[in-house]
Amino acid sequence: MIRVAVVDDQALMRAGFRALLDAEEGIEVVGEAANGEQGVALVRAQLPDIALIDVQMPVMTGIEATRRIAADPDLSAVRVVILTNYGLDEYVFEALRAGASGFLLKDTDPADLLQAIEIVAGGEALLSPAITRTLIGEFVSRPPDRSTPSGLEHLTRREREVTALAARGLTNEEIAAHMVISPFTAKTHISRAMTKLGARDRAQLVVFAYESGLVTARAPEFRCEPDPPDRNLGR
Repeated sequence: MIRVAVVDDQALMRAGFRALLDAEEGIEVVGEAANGEQGVALVRAQLPDIALIDVQMPVMTGIEATRRIAADPDLSAVRVVILTNYGLDEYVFEALRAGASGFLLKDTDPADLLQAIEIVAGGEALLSPAITRTLIGEFVSRPPDRSTPSGLEHLTRREREVTALAARGLTNEEIAAHMVISPFTAKTHISRAMTKLGARDRAQLVVFAYESGLVTARAPEFRCEPDPPDRNLGR
C-alpha cells in the first residue's frame, strides 16, 4: 500500500486528487492539508510514502515545506512530489534544490499521475530524460554556485563520469552504452555517487552536477580527473 498525503490550498484540487487516488487499488490518501505548515505537520504525523505538495500556498510555501521535510532525519523515507501549474519554472528548480524527488503538472493525465506515484514510491526520481534535458538548459545558463561544497573529491573517476552523464539526461541504459558497461553497473555507480553526496535521488544528483561545476555550459561533456587505481571498483 502506497500512502499519500495531499497538500494544496485549493479544496477542489485536494478533493480531486483524493477521489482519484482512493479509487486506485494499492494507494491510500492518509490526509490533506491546506498550506505548507499544515502539510509538514501532516507528514510528521502520518509518515506517508509520498507527499504531493503544491508549490505556491499561503502561510508556508511548498518549497519551504519540502525543505523542512527533506531536512528532518525522521522523514527520510518520505518523498516529495511538487505540484505546479507552470511547468519548469523557477519554483521547480528551487524545489529540487530543497529536496523534492520530482514534480507534476496539475493537469497531468490521471494515468500518468498514478504511474508517477508508483515510480517515486519505488525510490526513483520523477525526472525523465526529457525533463532532465530541459533542466540542463536552465542550469547551463547560470554560473556554478561556488558556495556549494563540491564533494567531487569523494567520488571515483567512474562515479564522476556517470554523474555527469546522468546530468546530461542519459538513462542508465544510455550511460551503460556510452561507457561500455552493463546497465546494472551504471546503476551501481550512480547509487554509490548518491550515497557519497547525500543525494536523496537522481534529481538531487543532477542538481549537484551543475551547482558543483562538474557539468557546465563551457564543458558540455564532463570533467573527470584520474583517480589512483582502485581494485575494488571491478573495472
